[in-house]
Amino acid sequence: MSNRELADIFEEIAELMELLGENRYRINSYHNAARAVRDLGEDVADIAARGGLEDIPGVGKSTAEKIRQYVETGKVKRHEELRAKAPEGLPGLMKVPGLGPKTVAKLWKEAGIESVDDLREALRDRADELAQIEGLGTKKIKQMADSLDFAAAAAERITLDRADALAAELLEAVRGEEGVERAAVAGSLRRGKETIGDIDLLCEAPQESGESIIAAFAEAPNVRRVTAKGKTKGSVVLEGEVQADLRVVPAESYGAALAYFTGSKEHNVAMRELAIKRGWKLNEYGLFDDDRQLAGKNERDIYAELGLEYIPPELREQRGELAAAADGKLPDLVSLDDIRGDLHVHTTATDGINTIEQMVSAARQKGYQYLAICDHSKSQIQAGGLDAAELSEHAAAIRRVNDKYDDIDVLAGVEVDIFRDGRLDFDEDVLAGLDFVTASPHSALSLEGKDATVRIIKAIENPCVDCIGHPSGRLLGRRAGMDIDIEEIAAAAAEHDVALEINAHPMRLDLRDVHVRAAVEAGARIIINTDAHSTAELDLMNYGVTTARRGWAEKKHILNTRTARQLKKWLGRNRQG
Repeated sequence: MSNRELADIFEEIAELMELLGENRYRINSYHNAARAVRDLGEDVADIAARGGLEDIPGVGKSTAEKIRQYVETGKVKRHEELRAKAPEGLPGLMKVPGLGPKTVAKLWKEAGIESVDDLREALRDRADELAQIEGLGTKKIKQMADSLDFAAAAAERITLDRADALAAELLEAVRGEEGVERAAVAGSLRRGKETIGDIDLLCEAPQESGESIIAAFAEAPNVRRVTAKGKTKGSVVLEGEVQADLRVVPAESYGAALAYFTGSKEHNVAMRELAIKRGWKLNEYGLFDDDRQLAGKNERDIYAELGLEYIPPELREQRGELAAAADGKLPDLVSLDDIRGDLHVHTTATDGINTIEQMVSAARQKGYQYLAICDHSKSQIQAGGLDAAELSEHAAAIRRVNDKYDDIDVLAGVEVDIFRDGRLDFDEDVLAGLDFVTASPHSALSLEGKDATVRIIKAIENPCVDCIGHPSGRLLGRRAGMDIDIEEIAAAAAEHDVALEINAHPMRLDLRDVHVRAAVEAGARIIINTDAHSTAELDLMNYGVTTARRGWAEKKHILNTRTARQLKKWLGRNRQG
């Protein structure tokens, strides 16, 4: 996890520089360095040892030196210098949803607020005083209070990618032990919920192997302390105070235990009720008719005995899946293998860390038939957004790269900002010259109800728009995003034949699962995109696919399961030539 720790240091450097009003270009370089380090598939210490730091995209001479400092000392001098200029609790204050560097600077310099605890106390005891500070006001003060509550709840959960990484290390430790036949994740992680509270693992092994397996689990990387260690169950606390549990079960009960500990609770209750209606008993040990076990070794057998189609884990939320399974009407869910391209990625032209060529090369390695380069528009100053002239040059560069290849279509696109009133950051004459246009909200994300919904619908009505990117603008654990009426938005998208994006980044997953289902039911097209800012982030596609599956989406609902020829035909609906 040293890469993650170093990435966090670089992010904090950028945040402190913003707070102290330092150079915007240098701030962006640290954000890019953080992303580059976090995406590495190899420990930075190993890369430093062979002298390869400056070969990492997004890492220059100065950044490489700071990485070497970290590898040698566990610290970065620039980080220590910046922290000395600001109160200790200020970086934590900047992590409160909705509090940017300008607001935090006001709170610090004009109200003496230096930490989250200070802010909580000030909101309780002197909210009226805070409201008098220029740029705040009563509405902003209420938003701050709501944000603190939101942050407190979010702090207890982690993102899917983080949970995946932690679970993989635990499973590796367990699978190496003698006697282990099968081992898998269960719980909300297996169901693909957008955030995870704790990690549940299950292992099939004979009883006599249980103690040594639990011991290996307790000694796995990132285990900070052991809270239970028996012959069939172990509980540990991992880095970041994440709890993980492992249960060792015999072969005859593995399938039943996997189903039981996968959940959800509501799904399990409904399954047990089905068994009871037949005079049977269902629990984590198996499905029984009195003392006779009907099923238990495999999950599928349990569903089959109860007269149900096998229900994929992502659907087990008691949202109609049992009735559909009984009628043989479960959806044929989209899979990662169905995806034929990514229609929202960034490059070094704005805030990405890889070039057009590098992103295309990575997409070709995945076997993709198409890739849309959608860098930011001019209003995204902090991300190096492009003005009209720069966008024109960038589109020409994308098309030159496209001309080099016969096996992939590289589309010249843009991620254009949707303003508060629904207008776009570029006029139609600029957008009309592009191959693909994603319109996304990045600011004014506290809009609620009708205003938020109308904002998105106005963008949908623009004839140049192909896709609405991350429609609510949420960031998991950081901000709730806009309160949109997904039924109205999905209906408008279907009417105007504009796709709604499932942003696959684990910090977004926006559309969320219930919004995906509403879009499917409304007949709206959906695109699953990674919003990749590096070649490594192209691998995030699976999280978008998982979210699509949780929303009952099939291959036919997802635009980027189409061939390049089919996609180009669709793109021609509003374009000439």
